[in-house]
Amino acid sequence: MTGRHVWDLHEVDRTRVAVVGGKGAHLGELSRIDGVRVPAGFCVATDAFRRIMADAPSIGDRLDELSRLNPDDREAIRTLSAGVRRTVEGIAVPDDLAAAITGAVARLGEHAAYAVRSSATAEDLPTASFAGQQDTYLNVVGPEAVLQHVRRCWASSFTERAVTYRLRNGFDHRAVRMAVVVQRMVFPQAAGILFTADPVTGNRKVATVDAGFGLGEALVSGLVNPDVFKVRDGEVVSRAVAAKERAVHASPAGGTRVVPIDPRRQGQPALTDAQVVRLVQLGRRIEAHFGHPQDIEWCLVGDDFRIVQSRPITTLFPVPETGDQENHVYVSVGHGQMMTDAMKPLGVSMWQLTALAPMHEAGGRLFVDVTRRLASPASRAGLLETVGRSDPLTRDALETVLDRDGFVPTLPDPDPAPGEPRPSGTPAPIATDPAIVTELVERSRSSIAALRRDIRAKRGPALFDFLLEAFQEHKRVLSDPLSMQAIMAGMEATWWLNDRLREWLGEKNAADTLTLSAPGNVTSEMGLALLDVADAIRPHPQVVAYLRDVEDDGFLDELPKLPGGTEARHAVQAFLDRYGMRCVGEIDITRPRWSERPATLVPLILDNVRLFEPGAAVRRFEQGRQEARRKEQEVLSRLRDLPDGERKAAEAKRMIDRVRTFIGYREYPKYDIVSRYFVYKRALLEEAERLVQAGVLREREDVFHLTFQELHDVARTHQVDHELIRRRKDAFRSYQALTPPRVLTSDGEAIAGRYRRDGVPAGALAGLPVSAGTVEGRARVILDLARADLEAGDILVTTCTDPSWSPLFVAITGLVTEVGGLMTHGAVIAREYGLPAVVGVERATRIIRDGQRIRVHGTEGYVEILS
Repeated sequence: MTGRHVWDLHEVDRTRVAVVGGKGAHLGELSRIDGVRVPAGFCVATDAFRRIMADAPSIGDRLDELSRLNPDDREAIRTLSAGVRRTVEGIAVPDDLAAAITGAVARLGEHAAYAVRSSATAEDLPTASFAGQQDTYLNVVGPEAVLQHVRRCWASSFTERAVTYRLRNGFDHRAVRMAVVVQRMVFPQAAGILFTADPVTGNRKVATVDAGFGLGEALVSGLVNPDVFKVRDGEVVSRAVAAKERAVHASPAGGTRVVPIDPRRQGQPALTDAQVVRLVQLGRRIEAHFGHPQDIEWCLVGDDFRIVQSRPITTLFPVPETGDQENHVYVSVGHGQMMTDAMKPLGVSMWQLTALAPMHEAGGRLFVDVTRRLASPASRAGLLETVGRSDPLTRDALETVLDRDGFVPTLPDPDPAPGEPRPSGTPAPIATDPAIVTELVERSRSSIAALRRDIRAKRGPALFDFLLEAFQEHKRVLSDPLSMQAIMAGMEATWWLNDRLREWLGEKNAADTLTLSAPGNVTSEMGLALLDVADAIRPHPQVVAYLRDVEDDGFLDELPKLPGGTEARHAVQAFLDRYGMRCVGEIDITRPRWSERPATLVPLILDNVRLFEPGAAVRRFEQGRQEARRKEQEVLSRLRDLPDGERKAAEAKRMIDRVRTFIGYREYPKYDIVSRYFVYKRALLEEAERLVQAGVLREREDVFHLTFQELHDVARTHQVDHELIRRRKDAFRSYQALTPPRVLTSDGEAIAGRYRRDGVPAGALAGLPVSAGTVEGRARVILDLARADLEAGDILVTTCTDPSWSPLFVAITGLVTEVGGLMTHGAVIAREYGLPAVVGVERATRIIRDGQRIRVHGTEGYVEILS
């Protein structure tokens, strides 16, 4: 194939992406589907582009320069890419190549009109559509004009938007090769776009048709609003007919022009219902052929449809695979675990193997199938109450599904899930004895110590056999009935206090103050421990100066060379010995831990050095403890003044003791999990290193793109599928761009849920109140913990916070997150530190701008953006 520059569309299929680009390969494949009519045409192959680029040696240096640009440096991208385009457009096309192109035009009709479209090799792929990144030219007439526009298409590989897209998505400018598709123009009376899945909701059973008069460019460019039809099960279920005042038509001299539509036709639909249904049937045939929902450009010529483009819809969230045709309802695990980022395959499979409940993967995220629990009234009530206390948005999304007749089947009651609270809200039957927590923590430490000891000698397949047994111990510790009771005792006592004290005293979220500086919380202790690290470093100015310039993880070995550096190193190392297994997104075993990347902690330590005085940790904890004590005395005193006050005060006192005894333990099971994960990870990476040394793997972290069982097989056979790893890396990159829904159905519908309550002022952002109080200050919108730059009084605004964010909490005065619930980590720590907090604020990081002044109403559950 190398050296051939022109291919007829009928000669290519989806395997020829490297030759004719994504668009050309898709069109060739489309032309092979029975009943699908594709306008005749040919492709100018990528070899022609490669040859043209080789004839311009100066371009190589410019591509290197482009690759080094920051994707946000728009001015530099605009200037440099424009220079590259001018160079490409000015290159003379070699005679033999020009003859091949004009000869193909002559065979299709020298005087015909053509559409000339760019077709990049990284375009129209299931993992990266590149839609609209390169150029299309319509109604191009004559061989010379076609040749000129082919050259423009080559140059469009370096438009500002194409260059920026590649920079943001990690694509190499040199690796993207440009082909060009040349097709006979069709002159339709109507055209538009068909989505074989609803692009807004994601529902795979609902197709959406956008239609307008004339060429489809009127819709693509936003010149007119389209008619919109929705089709389900072969029937138009909704239609919105727009007033279409203009259309785009071909000009006699070439190109296109905008023409007005007769006022009598403007309100008429561009398609009949019968045509819409027939078009969707055609789309379903195309979708079945490609095995993925499609975004299809169509034209209506006479009463016949022509398909001029089809690409995968890459913005849809994938649906978990079940192997059956039943309806399913899935709840996101990531929203409960405060980690909504995509996970790599090893991380997904390790969580599945160690979790107490079966989990499904989709889009690099984990979901629990709650269909059976929703299917009977008894279990449904318990599930909705539990979910509603934690995250009202998820509850509302589930109720939205339940309101749809027939989607959730009726089934008998399942057995209760481990640790699920009783719907009555009666606190778990457990003694309020701190010795219980001490015993549970000691059991955990002993089990992890045994794991570390026993795993040391394990190698090869024996390591994996050992780990499968270790996972059973992992689950046994997590499901320990006493541990479950301790967790639920703290949570249910919190709910009891909030409910009863609101009923008796009219006070909202009273438990928030009562849990300040609760003892035994390993996560809040971590934030205070980093203040102690700052205390060890602050007296040594040379150490502080050195840390400001730290860029790599070898800094700990350099510290002892500085005055005070030995003490500083010991302080950091002691912190890592206790908390080094933690990191952002820690439920994914593949994420780098603080012990592996200690430089991650340096900005946090320096912030603590700058913002706090010595001894801040002890003072802060004691202040919280005293405030909680005063609140307890106040509450009990007010209760005693009520009718039947002594009984109420005695009950409240029991619950206050219970919540202070057990609420801190709520964080310990997660600490146990990530401690075990770090042991597993180190052993697996040592095995990966041995496989690299044996020439089986190319690089150690390739194992992150294999499941645990696949890695087990590699260790056993010393055979690995490198192509599978490459595909998994591409898929992971595409998953990172997706936003996971709280609730997902087997139809593919993503349901966000909404708050249904009064009392939120107009213009305020509603959320879930999780830590009482009101605070006003500067919003710091931080999406990457490593880039946190705080000043005293700042309010943290972010997507979600897992325990690794806790060291930041000591330096802020309030918290706003997009994801979270009453008992998730950020909420628990915010209450212990006394930070007003509102979580579950949809799109907070996009609506609130960094540096704006905001007011957080942590008692009422909303955020105001101030002028």
